Amino acid sequence: MKENIKIKGKIVSGSKKASYFTQLDWVRNQCITKLGFSPYPGTFNLEIEGDNLKILDKFKKTTTMELTPDNKDFCSAKILPVEVSSIKSIKAAIIIPEEEVNIHKKNIIEIIAPVSLRKNLNLEDGDIVEVFLPCSFTE
Repeated sequence: MKENIKIKGKIVSGSKKASYFTQLDWVRNQCITKLGFSPYPGTFNLEIEGDNLKILDKFKKTTTMELTPDNKDFCSAKILPVEVSSIKSIKAAIIIPEEEVNIHKKNIIEIIAPVSLRKNLNLEDGDIVEVFLPCSFTE
């Protein structure tokens, strides 16, 4: 049995704008349908480096699930189910908005989850976290 792909990242603060997006009805409904959870308001941001950037580039180029807006005022975003792990693992998803609206550096990934990852894993900026991608992602 193949092991899941692991990437590590350092927690960084975001722009505090994602809570609006994650609470839109169409986003919440599609997260429930496609990921099996309703997202906690906001995203959890990780700064990644080195070989982890290659994995992120592959993800951006790979056809994956998407959150598709119900009107043209919003953009779509690619999503990939993952698990975030520190002391315990939590089901989550990497979310990457379309490039023209992404406000983060290329080495920052945003993660949505059904709970506050910071609170549930007792984490703060600068802590290192592991994210496990499904092994099927690399096949």
